Amino acid sequence: MKYALVTGGSRGIGRAVCQRLSAMGLHVIINYLSNKAEAENTLALLQNAGGSGELLPFNVSNREESEKALEGWIAAHPGEYIEVLINNAGIRKDNLMMWMKPEEWDDVLSTNLDSFFNVTRVLVREMLVKKYGRIVNVVSVSGITGLPGQTNYSAAKAGVIGATKALSQEVARRNVTVNAIAPGFISTDMVSDLKEEDFKKIIPMKRFGKPEEVADLIGFIASEKASYISGQVISINGGLPY
Repeated sequence: MKYALVTGGSRGIGRAVCQRLSAMGLHVIINYLSNKAEAENTLALLQNAGGSGELLPFNVSNREESEKALEGWIAAHPGEYIEVLINNAGIRKDNLMMWMKPEEWDDVLSTNLDSFFNVTRVLVREMLVKKYGRIVNVVSVSGITGLPGQTNYSAAKAGVIGATKALSQEVARRNVTVNAIAPGFISTDMVSDLKEEDFKKIIPMKRFGKPEEVADLIGFIASEKASYISGQVISINGGLPY
């Protein structure tokens, strides 16, 4: 059995990615923080479609909790390993810098950036031993261009982009690829506070993207067919020039 872990897999892009990876024949480990009902709904979608999966709740921003959950999974599955890791968990707490509270900075940086280290450091070891792995980090156009009101979010996603490029060079000889996917405006709960009518004016395709469109791209990057793609930041944004 081949295993994939999707952090923040209970809703939105994470749920669509879980479904895509399951359709590819992977056993999907669905990480979530608090919304067990939505995580169970995601698992039911996989199982109803003939796939398999399991739930693995832990706070990706907490290093000790992440290590305990992942090491526990590894200990319970001797001889097996998670070969596909999708670092998808993330939050937004937008505010102008002059009004930004320290906790708004800290929470966004820990959930979006520290989580990359907390989860990847544990799982990349066995990928290197097995000489195969796929790591896909979900970032944002905000991390490429910077957006006003998102200094925290932009900083976190830009940090993951830099880490993606660095780690890809460390592990390439072991057939482990590391890439980042940068969605633009995608119709999920994370952008539910944004009015599509206001923003689609700047999007060449004149619409928000769908989670399934992002999931299809991630599915390819996480597959064996993408074996010569690493260290890349691939935008999926409806034609925005960045």
